[in-house]
Amino acid sequence: MTAHPHAPAFAHVREWVFDLDNTLYPRHCDLFGQIDVRMTAYVSRLTGLAHEEARGLQKRLYFEHGTTLNGLMSEFDIDPHAYLAEVHDIDYSVIPNDARLGRAIASLPGRKHIFTNGDVAHAEKTLTALGIAAVFDATFDIVAANFEPKPSIGAYRRFVHDRRIDPVRAAMFEDLPRNLEPAKSLGMATVLVVPATGPHHASEAWERADGSETHIDHVTGDLAGFLSDAIPAHD
Repeated sequence: MTAHPHAPAFAHVREWVFDLDNTLYPRHCDLFGQIDVRMTAYVSRLTGLAHEEARGLQKRLYFEHGTTLNGLMSEFDIDPHAYLAEVHDIDYSVIPNDARLGRAIASLPGRKHIFTNGDVAHAEKTLTALGIAAVFDATFDIVAANFEPKPSIGAYRRFVHDRRIDPVRAAMFEDLPRNLEPAKSLGMATVLVVPATGPHHASEAWERADGSETHIDHVTGDLAGFLSDAIPAHD
């Protein structure tokens, strides 16, 4: 893994694929913390479990099924649309406007995609808060993936087919190391986005890289700066 980009490494890229949560906005916004609270409450109400037991079940479903939603659909046959509306009923004002990131993404040659385990409504609200919605060509969400989440390879195959992407001309940006492994197996360049120096919020051990991952090409704590350096300068 390299900590700094080099323009030649991305000279071939014309498909720029971005995860949404904790990738395009700083992790310390803790937007997902709000979602996490609502997921636990949903699981508690659904199962009748006390808070701590419900949280334990939620985390098991997340780890084993890729998302809590996928686990709930598999084990409890819930309505995914109602669930998504409920857990995303949150305060998006905690996300800072990021014109610098918007400019960096807009300057990239080729198409820009959102590939998220969330839904389109959540993506639109998040991107609007960031002030960068206009720079993306399309959002491929969990509904488009037929509710098969990252890191399932099926979600990636459906994504590249739907968007007519040649993976060898693509680069993917993600905050979860395991979600980059399928992308790499398809031929994409991979970039792990890690929290910048500053407030840190809890994450599961398996959500963090340990430096040994061969499927991660680059690591950055400054996505906008990385993207600005990742493409050749134009005359």
